[in-house]
Amino acid sequence: MDERLITVEKPSTPSNFIKNVITEDLKSGKVQKVVTRFPPEPNGYLHIGHAKAIWINFALAGEFEGATNLRFDDTNPLKEDVEFVRSIEEDVKWLGYEWAEKRYASDYFDEMYNRAVLLIKKGKAYVDDQTADQIRETRGTLTEPGQNSPYRDRSVEENLELFEKMRSGEFMDGEKVLRAKIDMASPNINLRDPVIYRIAHATHHNTGDKWCIYPMYAFAHPLEDAIEGVTHSLCSLEFEDQRPFYDWVIQECEMASTPHQYEFGRLNLAQTLTSKRKLKLLVDEKIVDGWDDPRMPTISGLRRRGYTPEAIRNFVYETGISKSQGLVDLQMLEHFIREDLKLKAPRTMAVLRPLKVVITNYPEGQVEWLEAENNTENPDMGTRQIPFSREIYIEQDDFMENPPNKYFRLFPGNEVRLKNAYFIKCHDFVKDENGQVTEIHCTYDPETKSGTGFTGRKVKGTIHWVEASHAVPAEFRLYEPLIKAEETDAPAEENEAETAEKSFLDEINPNSLEVLHGFVEADMKNAKPQDKFQFFRHGYFNVDSKYSAPGQPVFNLVVSLKSSFQLPK
Repeated sequence: MDERLITVEKPSTPSNFIKNVITEDLKSGKVQKVVTRFPPEPNGYLHIGHAKAIWINFALAGEFEGATNLRFDDTNPLKEDVEFVRSIEEDVKWLGYEWAEKRYASDYFDEMYNRAVLLIKKGKAYVDDQTADQIRETRGTLTEPGQNSPYRDRSVEENLELFEKMRSGEFMDGEKVLRAKIDMASPNINLRDPVIYRIAHATHHNTGDKWCIYPMYAFAHPLEDAIEGVTHSLCSLEFEDQRPFYDWVIQECEMASTPHQYEFGRLNLAQTLTSKRKLKLLVDEKIVDGWDDPRMPTISGLRRRGYTPEAIRNFVYETGISKSQGLVDLQMLEHFIREDLKLKAPRTMAVLRPLKVVITNYPEGQVEWLEAENNTENPDMGTRQIPFSREIYIEQDDFMENPPNKYFRLFPGNEVRLKNAYFIKCHDFVKDENGQVTEIHCTYDPETKSGTGFTGRKVKGTIHWVEASHAVPAEFRLYEPLIKAEETDAPAEENEAETAEKSFLDEINPNSLEVLHGFVEADMKNAKPQDKFQFFRHGYFNVDSKYSAPGQPVFNLVVSLKSSFQLPK
C-alpha cells in the first residue's frame, strides 16, 4: 500500500461528531491508522455535493495522518464509462487531493462471488425467479410486511447450481437474481431479502466480458470497505437505513475487517440539481452543451465557469459536518468565489453592450496611452497601459436621452468621468431609422486627465469604456440558475422515479444563458483559457476553455460583483 500521507490545505475540519469518533478510536487503540475512501460510481460527472464528500473523506484522514482511497464502485456496466472515470480523477486532483490507492469494485468481483457462494452454503441467500416488478410488489410497505418468495426455500444445492448457471450465462437478463435471505417482515425494508446479484450481459469497462452477473451496490460496498481495511466508512445520510444491511453483509460474509458506517448530512444547494440522473437528462436532452456546461453544478462545469478549488474548499468547510439535512443558500457559494478572486483577479474594462462615442475635439489619428491599476485592493499587481483615442465604446445603459432623477451617467449636457481617463460631456447623438441611439458625440477636457490631481470641478458619475481602434471583439456568456424554483428536490438517487425526473424539466429557467457580443481592452487578446478578470461594474469573468480561440476570447460570468449575503457570525 502506498504510505504517502494525504496533503490537504489547512484549516482542518471544524469540530464534528465524526472527528470525535475517530479521536476516540485512535485513543482506545480500536484503530491504528485511519483509512477512508471516496467511492463514486462512474456513471456521471461529480457535482458540488460530491465536493463535500471528497473534502470530508480526504480532510479527516489527512488530519489524523491517515489515508484515503479513490475507489470506483463500478458494479453496473450498463451505465458506466471510462469517460466518467477520467473526469472523476481529474476533479479530485483539481480540488487539491491525492489518493493513497486507486481501486475498483471490479478488482474484487472474484472475492464477492465467493462470498455470495458462502452465503448460499450458509442458507443465507437464494436464487429467485421472480421478475423485478414481482419482487417490488411483494416487498411490502413501511406499515405492512413483505411476502416470502415462492423460491425462498430452495435447497442449498439447487441454489448453488442455479447461481453457477447464472454466472456461466445460461439465463437471460432479468430471468433470475440472487437475494439475501434475511427477514421479509423486518421493519427496515432494506432487510427484506434484498437482491445482491443480477444478470447483465454487458461489457464492463474494466473486466470486459468475463462476467455476466454483477453484485448490487449495497452488497458490494461493505465488502469493498472490509477488503481495503477502511476504518471509517463515511457516507451521506440517505444511506443510514442501509447500515443494518451493511453490517449484516460484513458479519455473514465473515470478513476479517469490520469497518463501521457513519452518515453525515449531504449538501443540498438551493436552485441547484444534485441528482446525477437529472443532470444526465439535461445532457441527453441537450438542454446544456455537456457535463461541463458552466450552468451545471458539476465540478467540471464550475471549473469551466471560473470557480477555484480554494473557493469550493472554503465553501464546504463553512457548511460543516453534521447529521442534519439542510438547504444551503446559493449565495453562500458565490460569496466564497468573490472572496477568493477579489485579490487574485486583475481588474480591467469590458463593454458588453457597446455604444460608440466620438470625442469630437480629440485629434483624429492620435492614440494616447494611459496608466491604469490592475487591482486597487492589491497594489502588488501593478499597472497596465490602456489606449485612448477619438472613438471609444461605452455601455448602452450608460447613456439616456431623457434620464430620470438621480441618473448620473451620460445624457445631453451632462459631464462624466471616463475611468482612468478624462471628463467628457455629451453635446449630440445619432439615431437610426428605428429611433435607437447608435452614436454619442462628446467633447473632452484635457485638463481633467486621471492621475493629474485635477480638482477644478467634480462629477457624480464614472463610467467604463474601451478604445475602439484597439478593442478586442469578445463574446460574453451571462448565467442565471438553471432551476427557477427556490428549493430543488434532491432525493436519494436509488429512489427516484422516472416521472419525477421528467417533471423537473418544467422548472428549467429559459433565461439561464444570455450571450452578448462586445469588446475588451487591447491587452486581452492574449488572454488564455481559465484566466480570470474582474470587469469594472460587471463582475468576475473567466476565459472559457471550450469555445475561446486566440484573439477571439469567450468570457463566462463567474459571479456578479455584489451580494447581500453575509456569513453568520
